[in-house]
Amino acid sequence: MACGFRRSIACQLSRLLDLPPENLIKSISAVPISRKEEVADFQLSVDSLLGNNNDHSRPDIQVQATRLAEKLKCDTVVSEISTGQGTVNFKINRELLTKTVLQQVIKDGSKYGLNSELFSGLPQKKIVVEFSSPNVAKKFHVGHLRSTIIGNFIANLKEALGHQVTRINYLGDWGMQFGLLGTGFQLFGYEEKLQSNPLQHLFEVYVQVNKEAADNKNVAKSAHEFFQRLELGDMQALELWQKFRDLSIEEYVRIYKRLGVHFDEYSGESFYREKSQEVLKLLDSKGLLQKTIKGTAIVNLSGIGDPSSICTVMRSDGTSLYATRDLAAAIDRMDKYNFDTMIYVTDKGQKKHFQQVFQMLQIMGYDWAERCQHVPFGVVQGMKTRRGEVTFLEDVLNEIRSRMLQNMASIKTTKEVENPQETAERVGLAALIIQDFKGVLLSDYQFSWDRIFQSRGDTGVFLQYTHARLHSLEETFGCGYLNDFNTACLQEPQSVSILQHLLRFDEVLYRSSQDLQPRHIVSYLLTLSHLAGMAHKTLHIKDSPPEVAGARLHLFRAVRSVLANGMKLLGITPVCRM
Repeated sequence: MACGFRRSIACQLSRLLDLPPENLIKSISAVPISRKEEVADFQLSVDSLLGNNNDHSRPDIQVQATRLAEKLKCDTVVSEISTGQGTVNFKINRELLTKTVLQQVIKDGSKYGLNSELFSGLPQKKIVVEFSSPNVAKKFHVGHLRSTIIGNFIANLKEALGHQVTRINYLGDWGMQFGLLGTGFQLFGYEEKLQSNPLQHLFEVYVQVNKEAADNKNVAKSAHEFFQRLELGDMQALELWQKFRDLSIEEYVRIYKRLGVHFDEYSGESFYREKSQEVLKLLDSKGLLQKTIKGTAIVNLSGIGDPSSICTVMRSDGTSLYATRDLAAAIDRMDKYNFDTMIYVTDKGQKKHFQQVFQMLQIMGYDWAERCQHVPFGVVQGMKTRRGEVTFLEDVLNEIRSRMLQNMASIKTTKEVENPQETAERVGLAALIIQDFKGVLLSDYQFSWDRIFQSRGDTGVFLQYTHARLHSLEETFGCGYLNDFNTACLQEPQSVSILQHLLRFDEVLYRSSQDLQPRHIVSYLLTLSHLAGMAHKTLHIKDSPPEVAGARLHLFRAVRSVLANGMKLLGITPVCRM
């Protein structure tokens, strides 16, 4: 793979520059492919060797690149050395490139790109990822959907890199809404509806009781009393609350399964209602708790009285708030998992909340607070189903499936698939995920049903179509595989471009692992699909000599394998027919 070539180049450079090869490996990068001309395979940035000091003027860097290139020699690995703008470029022996890359892709399988020197020496860590986190009985809105797919991607990537990952779904399962819900269910609830469609029925009850409470003070009073009974541990109230929670989780598990997402732990705010009282005592013992005239308790994080740096941690009746419960949850997770990193995946509106939580942990004396990280994301506008506003995740999944089935039925080239419902769902999910992951996560974007289902262009449908088409090639001509293949049969520009692109996969994974942005992988896979599409038009297998057909099948199998690896990391299940 690329790292073997990188090491070979680094070893030659290390003798000249008197630096260990390890120090040079990350300065040697695979060159992105160009449509205009055949480019070198690797380049060394002279700038990165000089430590990016500004006193090195451009001409000096160019002179140094030229001098360095003159001292280097071609060998069995490197067939050509040249210079670019501040770079030394290396072209790998073409037959060696072909053989090494294809053998490595097949040998490493799902680990291709991860078994790279870029990741060597990477310490294996314990990582907690908190994501999705819907509110029981409230809308499962688009923000929760984004949190679900982004959190799943981060957890997948960390697991693929060998870390020990714990996936937590931290439900909004406590608070005044349960007072309303308890009262509402006694007034408007039906046991049969609750059993058959709990999320929908609880939501309907919640909407109805909210309307009643606005007009009728007695309903609002009973809701308050019901929540007080919950807080005091009243068995009857807790029993009803537990039933709501259990049925909701059962329903969520079923829906997440459709998404291909799982959790190791379903936790929630309710777990920390008692522990949050301990947090308040600890804040008080450290002299950090201040009482206001209204009777609430605050923590001043500014030191200079900046009102935006004041965090309320207790209501006037002594009950805890969201921030207090988050503090208790973080402390409890450290005790339970002894994590190296904890990642919270929520919308950017919660940025200040997490800054305050991490600051409070720090001033409470928990040094590990610096291991906590918030991954924020932007808002999605315009996602509505045919029935109107999105209510629950299932509405989105059903809409995706029905629209995709409609699309598949209207395309003449669609083949007979064994389970059209399942295929439609998988292709539709790929469409949704790719549209979401194409940009920077922090950006807001306008959702478009029409755009996500386009079969051409940079869409998830196009990725799935490419994977299915390559799989069909293997099924049709699979018997023509040769155990070995002739590298001389893969020297056309289209083949070389694919091989050069396959070289870069580890760098793309490395980049995503550094900034937790899926767009690098998305962009890479879309380019790979376009390259495969162009090659498929000219590199025919049917009617080619067996040796040529076998070599091309190896190439296309390698593309399909890497496509599948990348898609799975993103949370997409590749389809073999569509």
